[in-house]
Amino acid sequence: MSQDTLSDVLRTVRLRSALFFDLSCAGKWLADAPGGAEVAAMVMPGVDQVIDFQVVTRGECWIAVQGEPPLRLGRGDIVILSQGDPHVVSSAPGMRASERVDWIEQMKMHNRPFRVAQQGMAMPVPPSCGGEPGKDYEVETSLVCGFIGCDKRPFNPLLATLPRLLHLPAGDGGHWGTQFAQMAATETGSRRPGSEALLERMSEMLFVDAIRRHIDGLSEQSTGWLAGLRDRFVGRALALMHENPSADWSIDELGHHVGLSRSALHERFVALVGLPPIQYLAQWRMQLAARMLRESQASVLSIALRHGYDSEAAFGRAFKRLVGMPPAAWRRKQGQQVAA
Repeated sequence: MSQDTLSDVLRTVRLRSALFFDLSCAGKWLADAPGGAEVAAMVMPGVDQVIDFQVVTRGECWIAVQGEPPLRLGRGDIVILSQGDPHVVSSAPGMRASERVDWIEQMKMHNRPFRVAQQGMAMPVPPSCGGEPGKDYEVETSLVCGFIGCDKRPFNPLLATLPRLLHLPAGDGGHWGTQFAQMAATETGSRRPGSEALLERMSEMLFVDAIRRHIDGLSEQSTGWLAGLRDRFVGRALALMHENPSADWSIDELGHHVGLSRSALHERFVALVGLPPIQYLAQWRMQLAARMLRESQASVLSIALRHGYDSEAAFGRAFKRLVGMPPAAWRRKQGQQVAA
């Protein structure tokens, strides 16, 4: 592949991170965390999508998202909640909070990253939720918790293809979890100058490496944009479009370059990515146009012409369908958010 398509997408959707707290617990405990949408304004104002991530730096714990079975985590394990779902982290499976900690107030009250300590919350562990009768779950545990922000609109092909809860065990083909756990524990404890910036950059690297490990673990039957990247033909078609998105691509020309007939490429692309190649290209161009609107002073007309539209009006209608407002209004809103 002549183009690193994953890197292109991650750069264009403005991947960035924030590290907020080191959760240290002992005894029987739980932390009931709100969804990413609830803390988005506090975490990263103006960000479309906030993804939670957690790394276990010591001990073990359980994490549960509504509708999913509890998952056991050990030291060095990474868990990423791609949709920012509310969740419970606890010393044993099946635990629920009698009252909820106001994490928004905690963030306002502390410099970041801050330490939250929870101890001695005596709660029963129901065997029906996975607990073993009579087992002692009291163990000292620490987690580093943070957030990854990115654009969701106009078009982010990565978000829809990530599982709701991505679990990457420490010993399963990757060392970033353990390395990050060691450095995060040291940096959050020392509070040396630059620690927060260092951990933010490391957490972005952790996220990218997690995606790569997820791609490596996909089965042959997997579908989605990441599965498309790995496919010989679809991956090449994606690379071509990302390599030169302003080119006047047709399904016939893409098929010629990848070595498939137009019908075979169309069928394979739709089966994996979920939409036809030319529709994918149109939505990706819109994401590129949105970046230009945000980051440049170019006129809406020049941006429209650069991204394959014959007129400002046609571009404006297409942009509004995806984003919900005209390009000029969206640009003003982005500027206001940056100023704030």
